[in-house]
Amino acid sequence: MPRTADHLTSDPGRWKALVFISLAQLMVVLDATIVNIALPSAQQTLDISEANKQWVITAYALAFGGLLLFGGRISDLWGRKRTFVLGLSGFALASALGGAATSQALLLSARAAQGAFGALLAPAALSLLAVLFTDAKERAKAFGIYGAIAGGGGAVGLLLGGVLTEYLNWRWTFFVNIPFAVIAALGAYFVVREPHGSRNRSPLDIPGVVLSTAGLVALVYGFTRAETHGWSDSSTIGLFAASGVLLVAFALVESKVKAPLLPLRVIAHRTRGGIYLSLGLAIIGMFGVFLFMTYYLQVVRGYSAIRTGFAFLPMVLGFVVGSTQLGARMATRLPARMIMAPGFAVAGIGLLLLTQLDIDSSYWALAGPGLALAGIGMGAAFMPAMSLATYGVETQDAGVASAMVNTSQQVGGAIGTALLNTVAASATTAYLAGHTAGAGNPKLLHAQGLVHGYAHATWWAVGIEALAALIALASVNVGRPGSATVAAGTDRDEDAATAPAVMH
Repeated sequence: MPRTADHLTSDPGRWKALVFISLAQLMVVLDATIVNIALPSAQQTLDISEANKQWVITAYALAFGGLLLFGGRISDLWGRKRTFVLGLSGFALASALGGAATSQALLLSARAAQGAFGALLAPAALSLLAVLFTDAKERAKAFGIYGAIAGGGGAVGLLLGGVLTEYLNWRWTFFVNIPFAVIAALGAYFVVREPHGSRNRSPLDIPGVVLSTAGLVALVYGFTRAETHGWSDSSTIGLFAASGVLLVAFALVESKVKAPLLPLRVIAHRTRGGIYLSLGLAIIGMFGVFLFMTYYLQVVRGYSAIRTGFAFLPMVLGFVVGSTQLGARMATRLPARMIMAPGFAVAGIGLLLLTQLDIDSSYWALAGPGLALAGIGMGAAFMPAMSLATYGVETQDAGVASAMVNTSQQVGGAIGTALLNTVAASATTAYLAGHTAGAGNPKLLHAQGLVHGYAHATWWAVGIEALAALIALASVNVGRPGSATVAAGTDRDEDAATAPAVMH
């Protein structure tokens, strides 16, 4: 019978390990948004052109998204602890390079290196949790904490980026990663004890690595190009076409090779496949919140960078409450779909409030409550989603299964940024075209057009959250603790007799 994470003896130091794993995850999630607020200052200091400024964000996204599957497989092959510490060390060095950058090329190289080491770190962190926490209630608490950090860290990044940029300078948005990484790496080295026999020592699937990396890079870059050059641009279409061909070829290779990079059983499983899809869709809507609320608060309402960061606090607190107090507490009492689907629905209701914003709306009447509801709903849904990402897989596949949930978030973020920004821009253009005649105050009209565009795109996000809820309700079919349907979560029938009453 194959060994799964649930058959392994619990590590007595697992709660200490959770502290360092969570710290590392916070660093990775922070870095996805912390640089956004600092970008204008960095652009001015290093004389980065308007055409190239997007690459500060894109270089990180391409490396991170493109190498996640490879990073997950490396953690299965080399060992999760070793990969985790290596990822942290490399991330710290890349952050030091970025903070000390004296040229555009050096900064972009540092961002790409951060993404590459993040792709090693993120799957290793999640899969370490999967193999360290095996008891139902403990697993729920651990993944509740992890889910709160994974979901709320992006909003914290906006806050921290504003504070560092305003009171120090943009370079500290890079340097701040170094103490995070050093503490997490030292803690993991001395505390984490990875279970024996959990590695996958099969030969590395080189064709799979090449095809998956190229396919994911083309996909993420395609959405980035769509945002800046339009959906009908020949390069955008070419990237999407190339991505489709490469990923289909990847699937064909994985179905034939003896030791695939991504065993198709990992994504073909109904529950896990539903998790990856619903979570990816939900992230699209949430990235829309980050994007539009940042623009609304700074451009329309005139908030400073630090005030904008603090304005996201209701979302951060909502994530923490939703994940640790709602998701974790209900995880051992309700089927996962009855947590995830309502969670995505509540997040959609929060976004629905944001569609009602006007140029002079009260923050406390609409924006604050909307952000809080979005955070609570996503926090509650994230907890079972993160835990189910590795549910039922053999321990040797935990890394690549963890990489898949990170990939769904990364691709969802790329889609959300490109798709919703395009929808908003088109709606704003149409609004301005229809209201130009007789306009008394061009500046006011422009602000009204921006808000109209943001609201229009946020309606799309509401619909996407609803779709995520329906997919979670229909596909996540694992039962409550102790029920017969729990056994359906395992990849092998022979595991049914010992399948844990954990994820439901």
